Amino acid sequence: MVCYRFDPTSCAMQIRPLDASDLPACARLLRAAAIEFIVHESPPEGACTFLRENDEAGIRGYVAAGHVYHVAEDGGEIAGFVAIRDDEKSGHVFHLFIDKRWHRQGLARRLWELARAAALARGGSGVFTVNASNYAVPVYAAFGFERTAPTQCVKGLYFNPMRFTPPRQPSS
Repeated sequence: MVCYRFDPTSCAMQIRPLDASDLPACARLLRAAAIEFIVHESPPEGACTFLRENDEAGIRGYVAAGHVYHVAEDGGEIAGFVAIRDDEKSGHVFHLFIDKRWHRQGLARRLWELARAAALARGGSGVFTVNASNYAVPVYAAFGFERTAPTQCVKGLYFNPMRFTPPRQPSS
């Protein structure tokens, strides 16, 4: 197993592939973050649909469908996780959730960078999309994503389509 040490001064934080035993903790983290930062903007039906589709069984289904998950673990607790869905032409950041205690400490960027590198290693093009919540738009913009359309609402959930295109390398 390849682990990415988040902070060289801390032996506790590592980023690693998701294990089935991580699913309950990931589902709890997603639910808490979604309630605080995402679904409060949605009508009740939209909030319920999102939470139901992204519970433990939902995440298990995404794993079975081939979404590639990595978790950040601190002292045995899940501090955050990311999932990439590989498509033919690009990758899609499907989930990126960080425990509130770890906000503004660079963990989301570390998870994104690792997930991006793993997608490239699988043969990805380097182009990624995401449907960012209103709360997450500044985070994805800091990663280099750009909006591709105005805010959308599907199934009662608001999101902002964004795209990351790798910087062009100067030709020699």
